[in-house]
Amino acid sequence: MGEHSVVYGQPAIALPLPDVKLVVTIKEAKAGQIVQSRYSDCDWQALPETMHGIQKLIATLVKRFNGQDDYWRLSIDSQLPAERGMGSSAATAIAIVRAFFNYYGQPLDRPTLLKLADVEEQITHRSPSGLDAATTSSKVPLYFIKGQEGTPIPLNLQATMVIADTGIKGATKEAILAVQKLLQTAPAMAQSHIKHLGKLVQATRQFLANNEVIKLGTALTAAQHDLQALQVSNHQLDHLIKVANNNGALGAKLTGGGRGGCMFAITATALGARKLATILKENGAHQTWIQPLDSRGEE
Repeated sequence: MGEHSVVYGQPAIALPLPDVKLVVTIKEAKAGQIVQSRYSDCDWQALPETMHGIQKLIATLVKRFNGQDDYWRLSIDSQLPAERGMGSSAATAIAIVRAFFNYYGQPLDRPTLLKLADVEEQITHRSPSGLDAATTSSKVPLYFIKGQEGTPIPLNLQATMVIADTGIKGATKEAILAVQKLLQTAPAMAQSHIKHLGKLVQATRQFLANNEVIKLGTALTAAQHDLQALQVSNHQLDHLIKVANNNGALGAKLTGGGRGGCMFAITATALGARKLATILKENGAHQTWIQPLDSRGEE
């Protein structure tokens, strides 16, 4: 919670998704420095334009370890859809940095990890908040204010999250420009929604810690209304969110930059989440994921 408003100084909360995996592997090779992914199988210097951020990151790491003459093959295996607001680029960057440090047998602290991951994020997202990299490298939820280090927050919540992909690439740049335009043409209205999102984040911090699932659901839906007013949602997101709320979800909202990408909902039980995931697919979702939020699990 807090997409878009976090750019304007409001707090945000993000949850890592440990059940959705991304793995980067580096193995010694007989020749070349090859990057294999769903978009490439070539030398890192010949990566497609869509991987320019990763190319810059690899160049930085090769230089750091004086590895210009080393031969290796780097494989990226991801369950995360790209350009869907699920932190795919940041997760890839984090995993690549960790893989290189492991390959060269060097220790890696968190500040160095985030600084290097930002090399990729600056190219892919241009002036990113840092929230994606901080979250995908964390094992716990983070409370985040731009320019500050994310603060781990307690999670005591008996609920399950269902994430659904609209099948449409998120249009983060368009969404950002829409908010900027509203701040110019209707500043009072836009600022009101941005500040309200900040208040919802503050409340949500307590809901997560105190197992206030019903209140959390209400806050998620309220945040979606703010995002709709800021013109960062779209028809497909609104449709899946309405389906979720009409079929057992306690609340639902978009996630990420908006104008496409993914939405998520929370349910009181894992069984309810599985049923909702099926219904969302029947109503146009291209893919779904289920993430338990209760670390104790459910029988």
